[in-house]
Amino acid sequence: MLTATSEVRHAMTPSTAAEAVPVETKGPVAASDVAYARTRIEAVRRYARDPILFARARLTELADPALARPAVAQVNVDLNGRPVRVQVARPTMREAIDEAHDRMRDRLQRAAGDWEAIRGGRPAAGAHEWRHASQPTDRPPYFPRPAEQRRIMRHKTFSLARTTVDEAARDMSHLDYNFHLFTETGSGIDSLLYRTDDGSHYRLAQLDPAPERVSLGATPVTISQQQVPRLRVEDAVNRLNASGWPFVFFRDAATGRGCVLYHRYDGHYGLITPAE
Repeated sequence: MLTATSEVRHAMTPSTAAEAVPVETKGPVAASDVAYARTRIEAVRRYARDPILFARARLTELADPALARPAVAQVNVDLNGRPVRVQVARPTMREAIDEAHDRMRDRLQRAAGDWEAIRGGRPAAGAHEWRHASQPTDRPPYFPRPAEQRRIMRHKTFSLARTTVDEAARDMSHLDYNFHLFTETGSGIDSLLYRTDDGSHYRLAQLDPAPERVSLGATPVTISQQQVPRLRVEDAVNRLNASGWPFVFFRDAATGRGCVLYHRYDGHYGLITPAE
């Protein structure tokens, strides 16, 4: 894995920046694709109004020949202190890199002005019961690892941001996430925002549903009134495997806080828990 010094991060020039972009690889990624990724990442700088302090990429070739889109490209950018991220799966690595470039270009342009792409009508409360949203079609499918081989390979613990639904949706858009765990400002409740099946609007689930207290804004969102299950982590694993959902939002049986267990693209699990 290549690294960049702090001098390179803050003093990149057009002639050296492409060479300095760190690219991490996993699987049989060709050296030519690594060089191509550096060039394409550097090309998005022209779309950023604020300075890009740092950029990096991760290229993954999944080993399963049955997967239709085994090439995964992830790009992370530090846009003057604001993280911006995209992740794309395609049949070939060049296609994945090109699509990652295009999506990062769109995010940088949106970050430079406003975020009209996530605006819409007034939110509605409780129109439908909560369903876990399917992954968008351009998300990498997770590797079909046998359940007995799966492990929690990434456990992130952090203090949940206290934000509005609008702010959570904006963060989801900039970071290219399917869901976002946060503490909703109006209700003060651990909440999960995620996209609906067709991606047309957002859905909000809360540990203790309180739609009348949620701070509504411009983001089109429906609010679930279904209770979130109280589970141990091992029970959440069983539910995730049995349901086929991409993630499970649950109340931790030990702490009482909202947590998310999700499928990683490598077939293992990721777990997000709030800091005490």
